[in-house]
Amino acid sequence: MKWTRVEVRTGSRTQLIDITGIVTGELAKTGVKNGTCFVYMPHTTAGLTINENADPDVARDILASLARLVPATGDYRHAEGNSDAHIKASLVGFSLMVPVIDGRLALGTWQGLYFCEFDGPRQRHVLVGITGG
Repeated sequence: MKWTRVEVRTGSRTQLIDITGIVTGELAKTGVKNGTCFVYMPHTTAGLTINENADPDVARDILASLARLVPATGDYRHAEGNSDAHIKASLVGFSLMVPVIDGRLALGTWQGLYFCEFDGPRQRHVLVGITGG
């Protein structure tokens, strides 16, 4: 499997960025018709998720709920001041796997792939790997 590094620039401390189009573009370059697409996050204060991409309020609600669950300040011992970002990233997760069927990501009607920034703004990247034939 060949892995491709895809750059993602975030603009605020917390942000969900729809990367479905970017990943779809990487899939198209491979010519794979049936297989598996993997997306991996090599950062500890950002994550990946699949969720609705039709209504932007869903992303806002996810960020607001995570902020309530894991506040930016608290009884954290990590000296860098971004413990909440580490915890949120662990809750969300660091990788995605999506089947590829007939040359397309087999996402549901309303689903999209999201890059989840919890400690921005930063220049980040994800790794995209596609297998199959």
